[in-house]
Order: sequence, then C-alpha cells, then structure tokens
Amino acid sequence: MTTDVATSFAQPQSEGSRWGETAFVDVLTILRRNPSGTFGLMLAILYVVVTAAAPLIAPYSYEEMAAGPLLQSPTLAHPFGTDEFGRDMFSRVILGSRISLRVGLIVVVVAGTVGSAIGLLCGFCGGWVDEAAMRVTDIFMSVPSLVLALTIATSLGSSIESATLGIAMVRWTQYARLMRSGVLAEKGKQYVLAARAQGAAPLRIVFRHLLPNSYAAVLVQATMDFGMAILMAAGLSFVGAGASPPLPEWGALVASGRDYVQSAWWIATFPGLAIFGAVLAFNLLGDMVRDIVDPRLRK
Repeated sequence: MTTDVATSFAQPQSEGSRWGETAFVDVLTILRRNPSGTFGLMLAILYVVVTAAAPLIAPYSYEEMAAGPLLQSPTLAHPFGTDEFGRDMFSRVILGSRISLRVGLIVVVVAGTVGSAIGLLCGFCGGWVDEAAMRVTDIFMSVPSLVLALTIATSLGSSIESATLGIAMVRWTQYARLMRSGVLAEKGKQYVLAARAQGAAPLRIVFRHLLPNSYAAVLVQATMDFGMAILMAAGLSFVGAGASPPLPEWGALVASGRDYVQSAWWIATFPGLAIFGAVLAFNLLGDMVRDIVDPRLRK
C-alpha cells in the first residue's frame, strides 16, 4: 500500500464534504470565467437588497405630494427629480421595486409550479393525458404572450393582481414543455427501468429519479422569467391593464411620464432604467445558472 493510499485511509473524508468542496470550487470557477454572469448576480443582489430596505432608503412616501417643487429636475435633494404633483421620483422608484419584484417572484413561483407539475405528469403518463395537455399548451402558445396576458388581466379587472395572474397563466407553458421534454429524456434510461423492475412505486420514480434529473432547464427558465415577468407587468401597467395610480409600479411610472418626455424627461427615464437593469440582471444570472446546473453547456 502506497503512502498516498495509507494517508487517505488515515484521514477519511465524507462523501458529502467532498461533493460540497467540489461544488464550491466549480461555482468559483464559473464566477471567474463568466464576468457577465457575475455582474448579473451582483446586480440582482443589489435589486433584492434595495427592495428589502426600500422603506428605509426612500426619504418620502410614494404618494406624498409637494415633497418638492413641481416637475423639478434632478437635484441633491431629489436625485430623480419630482413629478407633476411634486412627488419625489427617487422614493417612488425605490418603493416601486417592492411591487415589481413581487410580481416577478409570484409569477415564477405560480407558473413554475403549475407548469412543472403539468409537464411532469405528461412526460410520465404519456398517452391521452400527454396529448390533451400538450394541445392545450399549443393553444396558449399560439397567442402572443403579452396579448393573452392583456386579455386575461382586463377581463378580471385592471389591477396589479390581475396583471400578475394573467402573466402567470401565460408563462406556465414554457415550464410544462421544458419539464416534459426532460422527463421524456430520462424515463427511458437504465436507472429508471431498473427502478421499475424492482417494483418502485410511480410516485417514488417521479420524485426520487425523474424530477431531480429534469429540473435544470426549468431552473434556468425561472431565473430568466423573473426579469421577463417584470417587463410584462410594466407593459400591462403602461397600457392601463396593470397597477393603477398612485401605486409606483415601474411601468405605471413610465406611463405617467410619457406626456412629459420633452419637458421632464426624468419622470419616465429612471423607472425605465430600473426595468432595464432588472431584466438585464436576471437574464445574465440565468446564463450563469445554466452553466452551473448543466456542465455540458459550459464554454
């Protein structure tokens, strides 16, 4: 027995510990090799921190009028200027992050859960269940997402809650497709066939074998969908099917400033930049998550 082998037996290391160290090193390697993904991660963390601390950061209430002169350009007292009612735009943008990011989180959780469950069921059961569910999915996907979300939101009554539900009802199809294709790719493999041969229950096969090996693409989609949900909510609010005044949702803030683009450019510009930054952050983060969960796609 060589010295290296003897040393390895003298100082055993648990499998979990070795896996944890390897995963940590892999993540650090990905961060180092993916500067755009690292930037997206830092930007996403900044958004989350600002959202959590928004009441402490914002110097005024989002609906407090006459906080400054009407339509004042950006100053030290009002970094993002004021709107036509003298409301502080910095406070409204900061507090609006709590609405926009909450929409993103709810959409991802609801659409991801429902869509993944449907895709898991279709991929595992097959037959008429798969055929019926996929035809319904095709119907939803045949209509442009924003148009369908707008129709659902307006039919339920224009509000941020209706817009959130409308977006979730549109985005579930992506998760269903991704989960279904992942399950179909896995359920014919030897380890699944061996589990069937040993008499494993269907639920055990689904949750112990198929789901853990099929979630990677869904996780990447969820990360990118966070920014997409924020963008769609802003679009619905912009056309009047989302948040209503005085709620400072970013799309509603952009809409309130469209009549002052030439005379008070800051009213629409800063909420627009907030939307741009959020979508950029979560898209870059999604690319990095893809590299982490699927090593085959690493550059």
